[in-house]
Amino acid sequence: MTIACLHTAESNIAVYEAAAKALGLPAGVLRHHVRADLLLAAEKVGHLTEEISAETATLLLHLAKDADAVVLNCSTLGPAVSQVAAGAMAPIIRADATLADEAVKAGGKVVILCTVETTIAPTTTLFKAAAEATSAEIEVRLVPGAWAHFRAGDLPAYLTAIADAVKAAHDEGPVTIAFAQASMTDAGRLLPASYPQPMSGPTTALSAAMAGITDQPL
Repeated sequence: MTIACLHTAESNIAVYEAAAKALGLPAGVLRHHVRADLLLAAEKVGHLTEEISAETATLLLHLAKDADAVVLNCSTLGPAVSQVAAGAMAPIIRADATLADEAVKAGGKVVILCTVETTIAPTTTLFKAAAEATSAEIEVRLVPGAWAHFRAGDLPAYLTAIADAVKAAHDEGPVTIAFAQASMTDAGRLLPASYPQPMSGPTTALSAAMAGITDQPL
């Protein structure tokens, strides 16, 4: 079994490998591909353009030729999956879509934290659509200043800013908290033991990928 993972940050490889280990996947199942330039291009213009989406879609189709499933691990590029999922040779999983489906299951208030502005629009659209089935209340929040820390290579400051945002949301009352980006996952380690762990995409995405492989006809 091979699951191809398309990332836009090198640091997310370790996050996905940790998720794979927690799910009991054998070593070597994940095949990682990093295209940081795609996210940088979207950040430069402030949104996902048709050109960037098309390039992402082409890459996903290419990865699907040699894998049992493909995971797109970038919420900014996520909408590109809709262009190719139906005609691909293997299931193509949009990580943030699997996260959205899981996060809204219990209904109630769901706070989705994100750190990069280009993620806000696609994340909001995705989670609101998922919430229609459960009447969950959706709120997408940008963690101020966090992405500047990430781009500067200061991961501790990045994760601390996210953990502080989780604490603030938690203190407002009963809420499900989800991380829109895989790069945020390790902020959960900075939370007090009494806090529920925020939901993150790598685990839900890999679970969906395995389910998609199992459902494929022989």
